[in-house]
Amino acid sequence: MPLPVITVAQMREWEKVTWATGQTEEAVIGKAGQAVARCAEQLTKPGDFILVFAGKGHNGDDAIKASEAMLNREVELIHVVDPDLVMSQLPGLLAKKPALIIDGLFGIGLNRPLGYSWVKLLQAINGSSRNILAVDIPSGLNADTGEALDDAVRATVTLTLGAAKRGMLRPAAWPFVGKLEAAPEIGLVPYPFSTEISMLVPEDFADFPPPRPMAGHKGTFGHAAIVAGSFGYHGAAVLAARGAQRAHPGLITLFTDELVYHPVAEQLQSVMVKTWQSDFQVAENCTALLLGPGLASEKISEAVRKFCEAMWKEAPFAVVVDASALQWLPEGPCPENALRVMTPHPGEAAKLLKISAAEVQEDRPHALRALSRRWGKCHVVLKGHQTMIGRERDDILVNCSGNPHLAQGGSGDLLAGYVAGLLAQPALQKEPIKTISYAIWGHGAAADALQRSRPNWTVEDLADELGNVVVSRDC
Repeated sequence: MPLPVITVAQMREWEKVTWATGQTEEAVIGKAGQAVARCAEQLTKPGDFILVFAGKGHNGDDAIKASEAMLNREVELIHVVDPDLVMSQLPGLLAKKPALIIDGLFGIGLNRPLGYSWVKLLQAINGSSRNILAVDIPSGLNADTGEALDDAVRATVTLTLGAAKRGMLRPAAWPFVGKLEAAPEIGLVPYPFSTEISMLVPEDFADFPPPRPMAGHKGTFGHAAIVAGSFGYHGAAVLAARGAQRAHPGLITLFTDELVYHPVAEQLQSVMVKTWQSDFQVAENCTALLLGPGLASEKISEAVRKFCEAMWKEAPFAVVVDASALQWLPEGPCPENALRVMTPHPGEAAKLLKISAAEVQEDRPHALRALSRRWGKCHVVLKGHQTMIGRERDDILVNCSGNPHLAQGGSGDLLAGYVAGLLAQPALQKEPIKTISYAIWGHGAAADALQRSRPNWTVEDLADELGNVVVSRDC
């Protein structure tokens, strides 16, 4: 199940429920320490030197247990009681060139400004130019508001324990949280309360998509149609088609501008490529339609725009809308039980809602729900850091896979094609939220896999990697 996103008060209530079952704090701290140790090992290599700062509270206890559980690493544990003393020791510690610093100074209970000496220590850790792993939350960050209390550790990775804390999803927290990862299994009982927002974890996609029937054929797995590409933007059509191919629908048909037909068709073999005409229609066996990638040319005909509008309002099959086509969507209801998905980034969402991108980012859940409400209760993928997936009244899911290197032209086109290719498959339409979430998570996970192997990867490399990250139930 996705990880709940909760407040500090809710976390405390969860702990009380857990202790009432007979589970001990010591056991939970032990499991939390093991999770931190495994994360630290993933961020380093055997023989590396790791510097661990442990404070006086349970956050420090987690860090201590992690220092004891790490394998094949040289670990030095610093119990921090007097920040001035540690400041005097820090130059010598950093001279050992740690591959990783583990921040276990303060946990989620911190709710007041830090003293001057603590702030100076945090700033010195930040200035070390070393990768930093924050235990549960970066020290100095308010877990409910996401605001730094004077200053906070700027983590490379934050490993949230048990549940994600609400403040970590606030844009103000992002420079401090870094990449948000989760350790859901630390010995707490299943979360006993309801939450509006949850965080996706890899285990949510164990053995997903399900195995295909042995006697399946092209017709079994659907027909994805794509309307994409125009003069100056033909690459978007190619990338959208390649994204759909990675999802393995039975058939893919790409409709593109006659001006770019040849460069598009020459790069695709198994995709059927056609030009759009004033009265073009998708095939009767179409099960999903993608509209938008690369439709940015000023020469896009009015017929194409009207086609996109009509498909959103009338098509009985799944419709996914991205990029330029978002601006052509009519507000109002969609056909009942028709699957509709829009995939705006914050700037596109702002234009649709007639507000600023900053206002979208200030309250992303509200923006997502507003988009869904205005456009027929559609599913919305609000892209960007910590992509959100949801609808007007449904719970919202947050995806934290991916990295800043996804911020290159064509990444979104590839994702849109992948979403449409998955939703074209009748078996996967039965669980639309899970299918959409899997596409978003898989797109980010592929980028993370590439970043670990070679940092100079391109979107074309991402197209090749998409779908290769598999989660087994034994993970």
